[in-house]
Amino acid sequence: MKSFIRDDVSKHTNVFDVLKERGFIEQCTHEEEIRELLANEKIKFYIGFDPTADCLHIGHFMQIIIIMYMMKYGHTPVVLLGGGTGMIGDPSGRTDMRKVMDVDTVVNNCNAFKKLFERFIEFDDDFKYTGSEYGVKNDANKEPDPGKAVCVNNATWLSDCKFIQFIRDIGRHFTVNNMLRQDCYKQRLEEGLTFFEMSYLLMQSYDFMVMARDIDVKMQFGGNDQWSNLIGGVDLTRKMLNKQVYAMTFTLLTNSEGKKMGKTQSGALWLDADRTSPFEFFQYWRNVADADVEKCLKLLTFLPLDEISKLVNVEGAEINKAKEVLAFEITKLVHGEEEAQKALDGSKAAFAGEGSMDNIPHTQMAASAFEGEGMGVVNLIKELGLVSSNSEGFRTIEQGGLSVNDEKVTDAKMNITKDMFKDGKLLIQKGKKTFHMVELD
Repeated sequence: MKSFIRDDVSKHTNVFDVLKERGFIEQCTHEEEIRELLANEKIKFYIGFDPTADCLHIGHFMQIIIIMYMMKYGHTPVVLLGGGTGMIGDPSGRTDMRKVMDVDTVVNNCNAFKKLFERFIEFDDDFKYTGSEYGVKNDANKEPDPGKAVCVNNATWLSDCKFIQFIRDIGRHFTVNNMLRQDCYKQRLEEGLTFFEMSYLLMQSYDFMVMARDIDVKMQFGGNDQWSNLIGGVDLTRKMLNKQVYAMTFTLLTNSEGKKMGKTQSGALWLDADRTSPFEFFQYWRNVADADVEKCLKLLTFLPLDEISKLVNVEGAEINKAKEVLAFEITKLVHGEEEAQKALDGSKAAFAGEGSMDNIPHTQMAASAFEGEGMGVVNLIKELGLVSSNSEGFRTIEQGGLSVNDEKVTDAKMNITKDMFKDGKLLIQKGKKTFHMVELD
Protein backbone atom coordinates (compact mmCIF):
# COMPACT_ATOMS: atom_id res chain seq x y z
CA MET A 1 0.00 0.00 0.00
CA LYS A 2 1.28 3.47 -0.86
CA SER A 3 1.90 5.37 2.35
CA PHE A 4 1.71 9.16 2.48
CA ILE A 5 0.39 9.49 6.02
CA ARG A 6 2.72 9.60 9.01
CA ASP A 7 2.06 7.09 11.77
CA ASP A 8 1.96 9.91 14.32
CA VAL A 9 -0.70 11.87 12.41
CA SER A 10 -3.15 11.34 15.30
CA LYS A 11 -3.43 9.74 18.72
CA HIS A 12 -6.79 8.22 17.69
CA THR A 13 -7.19 4.71 16.32
CA ASN A 14 -10.66 5.23 14.81
CA VAL A 15 -10.57 7.02 11.46
CA PHE A 16 -13.86 8.75 12.32
CA ASP A 17 -12.16 10.53 15.23
CA VAL A 18 -9.18 11.42 13.06
CA LEU A 19 -11.39 13.00 10.39
CA LYS A 20 -13.45 14.75 13.05
CA GLU A 21 -10.50 16.38 14.81
CA ARG A 22 -9.06 17.68 11.55
CA GLY A 23 -12.34 19.36 10.58
CA PHE A 24 -13.40 17.19 7.65
CA ILE A 25 -16.80 15.94 8.76
CA GLU A 26 -19.88 18.09 8.13
CA GLN A 27 -22.96 15.81 8.16
CA CYS A 28 -23.67 12.14 8.93
CA THR A 29 -26.81 10.08 8.56
CA HIS A 30 -26.23 8.15 11.82
CA GLU A 31 -23.20 9.59 13.59
CA GLU A 32 -22.85 7.17 16.52
CA GLU A 33 -23.60 4.12 14.36
CA ILE A 34 -21.01 5.25 11.82
CA ARG A 35 -18.39 5.80 14.51
CA GLU A 36 -19.03 2.30 15.90
CA LEU A 37 -19.02 0.78 12.41
CA LEU A 38 -15.65 2.31 11.52
CA ALA A 39 -14.21 1.24 14.86
CA ASN A 40 -15.36 -2.37 14.75
CA GLU A 41 -15.39 -3.33 11.05
CA LYS A 42 -13.24 -2.88 7.98
CA ILE A 43 -15.76 -1.73 5.42
CA LYS A 44 -16.04 -0.92 1.74
CA PHE A 45 -17.02 2.70 1.07
CA TYR A 46 -17.29 4.68 -2.11
CA ILE A 47 -16.71 8.16 -3.47
CA GLY A 48 -17.94 9.08 -6.93
CA PHE A 49 -16.04 11.19 -9.45
CA ASP A 50 -17.83 12.46 -12.54
CA PRO A 51 -15.38 12.92 -15.44
CA THR A 52 -16.24 16.55 -16.21
CA ALA A 53 -12.67 17.16 -17.46
CA ASP A 54 -9.64 15.05 -18.37
CA CYS A 55 -7.74 16.11 -15.25
CA LEU A 56 -8.30 16.17 -11.50
CA HIS A 57 -8.23 19.46 -9.59
CA ILE A 58 -7.65 20.43 -5.96
CA GLY A 59 -11.31 19.83 -5.08
CA HIS A 60 -10.85 16.19 -6.09
CA PHE A 61 -7.70 16.06 -3.99
CA MET A 62 -9.77 16.63 -0.85
CA GLN A 63 -11.62 13.41 -1.66
CA ILE A 64 -8.35 11.61 -2.39
CA ILE A 65 -7.06 12.61 1.04
CA ILE A 66 -10.21 11.13 2.62
CA ILE A 67 -9.52 7.90 0.71
CA MET A 68 -5.93 7.84 1.95
CA TYR A 69 -7.04 8.28 5.57
CA MET A 70 -9.60 5.49 5.24
CA MET A 71 -7.01 3.17 3.71
CA LYS A 72 -4.53 4.02 6.47
CA TYR A 73 -7.04 2.69 8.99
CA GLY A 74 -7.83 -0.49 7.09
CA HIS A 75 -10.95 0.33 5.06
CA THR A 76 -11.39 -0.40 1.34
CA PRO A 77 -12.20 2.41 -1.09
CA VAL A 78 -14.38 1.87 -4.13
CA VAL A 79 -13.49 4.66 -6.54
CA LEU A 80 -16.56 5.14 -8.72
CA LEU A 81 -15.94 6.74 -12.10
CA GLY A 82 -19.10 8.34 -13.45
CA GLY A 83 -19.12 7.05 -16.98
CA GLY A 84 -22.91 6.92 -16.73
CA THR A 85 -23.78 9.89 -14.51
CA GLY A 86 -21.19 11.98 -16.35
CA MET A 87 -23.42 11.82 -19.41
CA ILE A 88 -25.87 14.05 -17.50
CA GLY A 89 -23.88 16.03 -14.93
CA ASP A 90 -24.66 16.87 -11.34
CA PRO A 91 -26.71 20.09 -10.95
CA SER A 92 -25.53 20.53 -7.34
CA GLY A 93 -23.91 23.92 -6.83
CA ARG A 94 -24.59 24.96 -10.42
CA THR A 95 -26.30 28.10 -11.68
CA ASP A 96 -26.55 26.68 -15.20
CA MET A 97 -26.71 23.30 -16.91
CA ARG A 98 -23.41 21.54 -17.44
CA LYS A 99 -22.15 21.11 -20.97
CA VAL A 100 -23.31 17.76 -22.32
CA MET A 101 -20.36 15.52 -23.26
CA ASP A 102 -20.31 12.80 -25.88
CA VAL A 103 -19.48 9.19 -25.05
CA ASP A 104 -15.89 9.34 -26.36
CA THR A 105 -15.11 12.38 -24.20
CA VAL A 106 -16.53 10.74 -21.09
CA VAL A 107 -14.55 7.55 -21.70
CA ASN A 108 -11.34 9.50 -22.31
CA ASN A 109 -11.85 11.54 -19.15
CA CYS A 110 -12.50 8.41 -17.07
CA ASN A 111 -9.25 6.87 -18.30
CA ALA A 112 -7.34 10.05 -17.49
CA PHE A 113 -8.83 10.14 -13.98
CA LYS A 114 -7.78 6.57 -13.30
CA LYS A 115 -4.15 7.30 -14.26
CA LEU A 116 -4.04 10.30 -11.93
CA PHE A 117 -5.59 8.34 -9.07
CA GLU A 118 -2.82 5.78 -9.39
CA ARG A 119 -0.29 8.40 -8.30
CA PHE A 120 -1.89 8.42 -4.86
CA ILE A 121 -3.76 5.13 -4.45
CA GLU A 122 -2.76 1.52 -5.07
CA PHE A 123 -5.48 -0.42 -6.89
CA ASP A 124 -6.27 -4.10 -7.05
CA ASP A 125 -6.39 -4.32 -10.83
CA ASP A 126 -7.43 -7.98 -10.71
CA PHE A 127 -10.74 -6.99 -9.15
CA LYS A 128 -13.53 -6.84 -11.72
CA TYR A 129 -17.20 -6.05 -11.27
CA THR A 130 -18.62 -8.81 -13.40
CA GLY A 131 -22.26 -7.99 -13.92
CA SER A 132 -24.20 -5.43 -15.90
CA GLU A 133 -27.64 -7.02 -16.11
CA TYR A 134 -30.31 -4.62 -14.89
CA GLY A 135 -32.52 -5.47 -11.93
CA VAL A 136 -30.69 -8.55 -10.63
CA LYS A 137 -27.88 -9.06 -8.15
CA ASN A 138 -24.55 -9.08 -9.91
CA ASP A 139 -21.15 -9.77 -8.41
CA ALA A 140 -17.38 -9.27 -8.55
CA ASN A 141 -14.79 -11.88 -9.42
CA LYS A 142 -13.08 -11.62 -6.01
CA GLU A 143 -12.76 -9.65 -2.80
CA PRO A 144 -10.33 -6.70 -2.99
CA ASP A 145 -6.80 -7.38 -1.80
CA PRO A 146 -6.16 -5.96 1.69
CA GLY A 147 -4.67 -2.47 1.61
CA LYS A 148 -5.78 -1.77 -1.97
CA ALA A 149 -8.59 0.20 -3.56
CA VAL A 150 -10.85 -0.93 -6.38
CA CYS A 151 -12.24 1.05 -9.28
CA VAL A 152 -15.65 0.64 -10.93
CA ASN A 153 -17.51 2.61 -13.58
CA ASN A 154 -21.24 3.22 -13.25
CA ALA A 155 -21.61 3.05 -17.02
CA THR A 156 -21.45 -0.71 -16.39
CA TRP A 157 -24.94 -0.76 -14.88
CA LEU A 158 -26.42 2.51 -16.18
CA SER A 159 -25.66 2.46 -19.90
CA ASP A 160 -28.09 -0.31 -20.81
CA CYS A 161 -30.94 0.64 -18.48
CA LYS A 162 -34.34 0.72 -20.20
CA PHE A 163 -35.99 4.05 -19.46
CA ILE A 164 -39.50 2.79 -18.72
CA GLN A 165 -38.29 -0.02 -16.49
CA PHE A 166 -35.88 2.30 -14.62
CA ILE A 167 -38.58 4.91 -13.99
CA ARG A 168 -41.04 2.23 -12.83
CA ASP A 169 -38.52 0.62 -10.47
CA ILE A 170 -36.57 3.63 -9.21
CA GLY A 171 -38.57 6.76 -9.99
CA ARG A 172 -41.56 5.66 -7.90
CA HIS A 173 -39.41 5.97 -4.73
CA PHE A 174 -38.81 9.72 -5.26
CA THR A 175 -41.40 12.49 -4.92
CA VAL A 176 -41.02 15.69 -6.89
CA ASN A 177 -42.13 17.61 -3.79
CA ASN A 178 -39.11 16.42 -1.80
CA MET A 179 -36.72 16.88 -4.68
CA LEU A 180 -37.73 20.51 -5.21
CA ARG A 181 -37.12 21.27 -1.54
CA GLN A 182 -33.45 20.39 -1.95
CA ASP A 183 -30.99 23.24 -2.28
CA CYS A 184 -29.36 21.84 -5.41
CA TYR A 185 -32.70 22.19 -7.24
CA LYS A 186 -34.23 25.23 -5.53
CA GLN A 187 -31.49 27.58 -6.69
CA ARG A 188 -32.08 26.54 -10.30
CA LEU A 189 -35.87 26.96 -10.46
CA GLU A 190 -35.84 30.62 -11.50
CA GLU A 191 -33.32 30.03 -14.31
CA GLY A 192 -34.87 26.77 -15.40
CA LEU A 193 -34.26 23.20 -14.29
CA THR A 194 -34.54 20.40 -16.83
CA PHE A 195 -35.95 16.94 -16.21
CA PHE A 196 -32.67 15.74 -17.72
CA GLU A 197 -30.81 17.14 -14.69
CA MET A 198 -33.39 16.03 -12.13
CA SER A 199 -32.77 12.44 -13.17
CA TYR A 200 -29.21 12.73 -11.81
CA LEU A 201 -30.40 12.18 -8.23
CA LEU A 202 -32.13 8.95 -9.25
CA MET A 203 -29.02 7.68 -11.01
CA GLN A 204 -26.62 8.44 -8.15
CA SER A 205 -29.03 6.90 -5.65
CA TYR A 206 -29.24 3.83 -7.84
CA ASP A 207 -25.42 3.63 -7.84
CA PHE A 208 -25.36 3.29 -4.06
CA MET A 209 -28.10 0.66 -4.05
CA VAL A 210 -26.34 -1.40 -6.75
CA MET A 211 -23.00 -1.41 -4.94
CA ALA A 212 -24.62 -2.12 -1.57
CA ARG A 213 -26.45 -5.07 -3.14
CA ASP A 214 -23.65 -6.47 -5.27
CA ILE A 215 -20.35 -5.83 -3.45
CA ASP A 216 -21.50 -4.89 0.07
CA VAL A 217 -20.54 -1.20 0.04
CA LYS A 218 -21.73 0.26 3.35
CA MET A 219 -20.93 3.97 3.13
CA GLN A 220 -20.85 6.78 0.62
CA PHE A 221 -18.77 9.93 1.11
CA GLY A 222 -18.96 13.25 -0.70
CA GLY A 223 -18.60 16.99 -0.42
CA ASN A 224 -21.21 18.79 1.66
CA ASP A 225 -22.99 19.97 -1.50
CA GLN A 226 -23.71 16.28 -2.20
CA TRP A 227 -25.88 15.72 0.88
CA SER A 228 -29.17 15.40 -1.01
CA ASN A 229 -27.71 12.87 -3.44
CA LEU A 230 -26.21 10.80 -0.62
CA ILE A 231 -29.46 10.77 1.35
CA GLY A 232 -31.27 9.62 -1.79
CA GLY A 233 -28.98 6.58 -2.00
CA VAL A 234 -29.41 5.69 1.69
CA ASP A 235 -33.20 5.88 1.41
CA LEU A 236 -33.38 3.95 -1.86
CA THR A 237 -31.18 1.15 -0.48
CA ARG A 238 -33.41 0.86 2.59
CA LYS A 239 -36.58 0.77 0.50
CA MET A 240 -35.38 -1.69 -2.12
CA LEU A 241 -33.05 -3.96 -0.13
CA ASN A 242 -34.22 -3.41 3.46
CA LYS A 243 -30.54 -2.76 4.16
CA GLN A 244 -29.00 -0.02 6.29
CA VAL A 245 -26.21 1.94 4.65
CA TYR A 246 -24.66 5.23 5.70
CA ALA A 247 -23.56 8.57 4.29
CA MET A 248 -21.13 11.23 5.42
CA THR A 249 -20.24 14.57 3.87
CA PHE A 250 -17.09 16.61 4.22
CA THR A 251 -16.37 20.28 4.34
CA LEU A 252 -15.80 22.04 1.05
CA LEU A 253 -12.46 23.72 0.51
CA THR A 254 -13.48 27.33 1.11
CA ASN A 255 -11.61 30.33 2.44
CA SER A 256 -12.49 32.43 5.48
CA GLU A 257 -14.93 34.43 3.32
CA GLY A 258 -16.81 31.28 2.29
CA LYS A 259 -15.54 31.30 -1.30
CA LYS A 260 -14.25 28.12 -2.93
CA MET A 261 -10.48 27.85 -3.00
CA GLY A 262 -8.48 26.45 -5.90
CA LYS A 263 -9.17 29.02 -8.60
CA THR A 264 -6.16 30.58 -10.31
CA GLN A 265 -5.76 33.27 -12.91
CA SER A 266 -5.74 30.59 -15.60
CA GLY A 267 -8.63 28.55 -14.15
CA ALA A 268 -8.72 25.58 -11.82
CA LEU A 269 -5.77 24.47 -9.70
CA TRP A 270 -5.05 21.22 -11.53
CA LEU A 271 -3.10 18.24 -10.18
CA ASP A 272 -1.34 17.65 -13.51
CA ALA A 273 1.96 19.52 -13.86
CA ASP A 274 1.20 20.19 -17.53
CA ARG A 275 -1.93 22.11 -16.52
CA THR A 276 -0.69 23.85 -13.36
CA SER A 277 3.09 23.92 -12.94
CA PRO A 278 4.51 22.83 -9.56
CA PHE A 279 5.79 26.39 -9.08
CA GLU A 280 2.34 27.91 -9.71
CA PHE A 281 0.79 25.23 -7.50
CA PHE A 282 3.29 26.02 -4.72
CA GLN A 283 2.76 29.77 -5.05
CA TYR A 284 -1.01 29.41 -4.72
CA TRP A 285 -0.65 27.90 -1.25
CA ARG A 286 2.25 30.16 -0.30
CA ASN A 287 -0.06 33.13 -0.84
CA VAL A 288 -3.25 32.02 0.93
CA ALA A 289 -4.74 34.46 3.42
CA ASP A 290 -3.43 34.30 6.98
CA ALA A 291 -6.88 33.25 8.21
CA ASP A 292 -6.89 30.17 5.95
CA VAL A 293 -3.49 28.68 6.80
CA GLU A 294 -4.55 26.52 9.76
CA LYS A 295 -7.56 25.06 7.95
CA CYS A 296 -5.48 24.20 4.89
CA LEU A 297 -2.75 22.59 6.99
CA LYS A 298 -5.34 20.39 8.71
CA LEU A 299 -7.20 19.40 5.55
CA LEU A 300 -4.46 19.19 2.95
CA THR A 301 -1.38 17.96 4.80
CA PHE A 302 -0.68 15.04 7.10
CA LEU A 303 1.20 17.03 9.73
CA PRO A 304 0.14 16.17 13.31
CA LEU A 305 -2.09 18.75 14.96
CA ASP A 306 0.49 19.72 17.57
CA GLU A 307 2.95 20.65 14.81
CA ILE A 308 0.26 22.65 13.04
CA SER A 309 -0.55 24.47 16.25
CA LYS A 310 3.08 25.54 16.69
CA LEU A 311 3.24 26.80 13.12
CA VAL A 312 0.10 28.93 13.26
CA ASN A 313 0.18 30.27 16.82
CA VAL A 314 2.58 33.07 15.93
CA GLU A 315 2.36 36.80 15.41
CA GLY A 316 2.78 39.06 12.42
CA ALA A 317 5.02 38.04 9.55
CA GLU A 318 6.00 34.78 11.27
CA ILE A 319 2.88 33.21 9.73
CA ASN A 320 4.80 33.21 6.44
CA LYS A 321 6.82 30.26 7.71
CA ALA A 322 3.56 28.30 8.14
CA LYS A 323 2.53 29.26 4.60
CA GLU A 324 5.85 28.03 3.26
CA VAL A 325 5.42 24.70 5.08
CA LEU A 326 1.84 24.44 3.80
CA ALA A 327 2.92 25.06 0.20
CA PHE A 328 5.83 22.64 0.43
CA GLU A 329 3.81 19.82 2.02
CA ILE A 330 0.93 20.01 -0.47
CA THR A 331 3.25 20.30 -3.45
CA LYS A 332 5.24 17.32 -2.15
CA LEU A 333 2.06 15.23 -1.95
CA VAL A 334 0.88 16.16 -5.43
CA HIS A 335 4.14 16.49 -7.38
CA GLY A 336 6.78 14.75 -5.26
CA GLU A 337 9.51 16.04 -2.96
CA GLU A 338 11.95 16.96 -5.73
CA GLU A 339 9.45 19.23 -7.48
CA ALA A 340 8.38 20.71 -4.14
CA GLN A 341 12.00 21.59 -3.34
CA LYS A 342 12.46 23.17 -6.78
CA ALA A 343 9.30 25.24 -6.25
CA LEU A 344 10.51 26.32 -2.80
CA ASP A 345 13.91 27.31 -4.21
CA GLY A 346 12.28 29.16 -7.09
CA SER A 347 9.98 31.01 -4.70
CA LYS A 348 12.88 32.13 -2.54
CA ALA A 349 14.81 33.28 -5.60
CA ALA A 350 11.88 35.24 -7.00
CA PHE A 351 10.67 36.86 -3.81
CA ALA A 352 13.62 36.93 -1.43
CA GLY A 353 16.52 37.17 -3.87
CA GLU A 354 17.99 33.92 -2.58
CA GLY A 355 19.40 31.29 -4.92
CA SER A 356 18.86 30.50 -8.58
CA MET A 357 15.93 31.56 -10.77
CA ASP A 358 16.17 28.26 -12.66
CA ASN A 359 13.22 26.77 -10.79
CA ILE A 360 10.58 29.34 -11.69
CA PRO A 361 8.33 28.59 -14.69
CA HIS A 362 10.11 29.09 -17.98
CA THR A 363 9.36 28.84 -21.68
CA GLN A 364 11.83 28.36 -24.52
CA MET A 365 11.11 30.46 -27.59
CA ALA A 366 12.85 30.77 -30.93
CA ALA A 367 15.38 33.62 -31.04
CA SER A 368 14.06 34.56 -34.46
CA ALA A 369 10.79 35.71 -32.86
CA PHE A 370 12.64 38.60 -31.22
CA GLU A 371 14.87 39.71 -34.10
CA GLY A 372 14.32 43.01 -35.89
CA GLU A 373 11.35 44.81 -34.35
CA GLY A 374 10.75 41.86 -32.04
CA MET A 375 7.43 40.84 -30.48
CA GLY A 376 4.87 43.10 -28.82
CA VAL A 377 4.95 42.72 -25.04
CA VAL A 378 1.18 42.16 -24.85
CA ASN A 379 1.37 39.41 -27.49
CA LEU A 380 4.21 37.81 -25.55
CA ILE A 381 2.44 37.67 -22.19
CA LYS A 382 -0.68 36.37 -23.90
CA GLU A 383 1.31 33.61 -25.61
CA LEU A 384 2.89 32.71 -22.25
CA GLY A 385 -0.57 32.39 -20.68
CA LEU A 386 0.00 35.24 -18.22
CA VAL A 387 -3.12 36.98 -19.55
CA SER A 388 -6.10 35.54 -21.38
CA SER A 389 -6.62 38.38 -23.85
CA ASN A 390 -4.99 41.48 -25.34
CA SER A 391 -7.38 43.71 -23.40
CA GLU A 392 -6.33 42.08 -20.13
CA GLY A 393 -2.70 42.61 -21.13
CA PHE A 394 -3.27 46.33 -21.79
CA ARG A 395 -5.11 46.72 -18.47
CA THR A 396 -2.28 45.00 -16.61
CA ILE A 397 0.25 47.45 -18.01
CA GLU A 398 -1.99 50.48 -17.47
CA GLN A 399 -2.34 49.48 -13.82
CA GLY A 400 1.44 49.15 -13.41
CA GLY A 401 1.31 45.39 -13.00
CA LEU A 402 3.98 44.21 -15.45
CA SER A 403 7.78 44.28 -15.24
CA VAL A 404 10.44 43.01 -17.64
CA ASN A 405 13.90 42.34 -16.19
CA ASP A 406 12.85 44.19 -13.00
CA GLU A 407 11.81 47.32 -14.92
CA LYS A 408 8.15 48.34 -14.93
CA VAL A 409 6.52 48.40 -18.35
CA THR A 410 4.74 51.71 -18.99
CA ASP A 411 4.19 51.45 -22.75
CA ALA A 412 1.71 48.76 -23.75
CA LYS A 413 3.01 48.96 -27.33
CA MET A 414 6.59 48.19 -26.31
CA ASN A 415 8.34 45.47 -28.33
CA ILE A 416 10.54 42.79 -26.80
CA THR A 417 13.73 42.46 -28.84
CA LYS A 418 16.63 40.05 -28.77
CA ASP A 419 19.02 42.56 -27.21
CA MET A 420 16.81 42.78 -24.10
CA PHE A 421 17.67 39.19 -23.14
CA LYS A 422 20.48 38.75 -20.61
CA ASP A 423 22.48 35.58 -21.25
CA GLY A 424 19.55 34.42 -23.37
CA LYS A 425 16.99 34.97 -20.60
CA LEU A 426 14.19 37.46 -19.99
CA LEU A 427 12.36 37.68 -16.65
CA ILE A 428 8.72 38.75 -16.72
CA GLN A 429 6.82 39.60 -13.55
CA LYS A 430 3.04 40.08 -13.48
CA GLY A 431 1.75 41.59 -10.27
CA LYS A 432 3.56 40.70 -7.07
CA LYS A 433 3.33 36.93 -7.29
CA THR A 434 3.63 35.69 -10.89
CA PHE A 435 7.08 35.19 -12.45
CA HIS A 436 7.99 33.65 -15.80
CA MET A 437 11.36 33.23 -17.50
CA VAL A 438 11.64 33.30 -21.31
CA GLU A 439 14.73 31.53 -22.68
CA LEU A 440 15.98 31.79 -26.22
CA ASP A 441 16.10 28.47 -28.03
